[in-house]
Amino acid sequence: MYSSTTGARPAAQGAPAVINVVVDLSHHNSSVDFGQLAAAGIAGVLHKASQGADYVDPLYATRQPLARQAGLSWGAYHFGDGSDAAAQAAHFLASARPAPGDLLALDVEANSAGSSMSLAQAEQFAQYLFQHTGRWPGIYGGAYLKNLLGSSTTSLLGHCWLWISEYAAQPVIPPLWPQWRFWQYTDGSAGPGPHAVAGVGVCDRDQFNGDLAGLRQLWPASASSA
Repeated sequence: MYSSTTGARPAAQGAPAVINVVVDLSHHNSSVDFGQLAAAGIAGVLHKASQGADYVDPLYATRQPLARQAGLSWGAYHFGDGSDAAAQAAHFLASARPAPGDLLALDVEANSAGSSMSLAQAEQFAQYLFQHTGRWPGIYGGAYLKNLLGSSTTSLLGHCWLWISEYAAQPVIPPLWPQWRFWQYTDGSAGPGPHAVAGVGVCDRDQFNGDLAGLRQLWPASASSA
């Protein structure tokens, strides 16, 4: 069973560890106490920074330093739409203001408020980030992303790490990736528990495919002075 706090799932003997110590947030999570999140065992936060070519999450800039002060790892994600991919990527980097250790991710899902990002646009976005930061972003998605990729094993997105969204007992991942890096297993309602955590309440929660040492290697804790 998951623990009542972080929801960490002990690995079977010989199996890799899976830990439940990450949340992803946006302005829809109206009240967040990062100190309580850290005390509850959360190690990292992925926060929405931007959407399209001009929208900025209004709480991103104020929350970024608060999470750092709490010693949490910080990451930023961009919700992609059907507008110019290079303009979106430039807007994301300007909005996220990432430090060297921060994770960057692209959210590729159906856009209910307008045009959705295509596979070619997602590839262009990812390549822009690599060219301007020297690192590939993560790719977040579920059914929409799977439909875009189909059975492909050759997309440029294969350079990126996978952040899979699936509210089921186990995620089914596209053939492009050998494994998932993060798994959003609940939106705070659907999916297996736990759904809530001290400091924010019910929210999107994410497991990491590895142990805490592996997480810190990928994603160092933020320094309080950052």
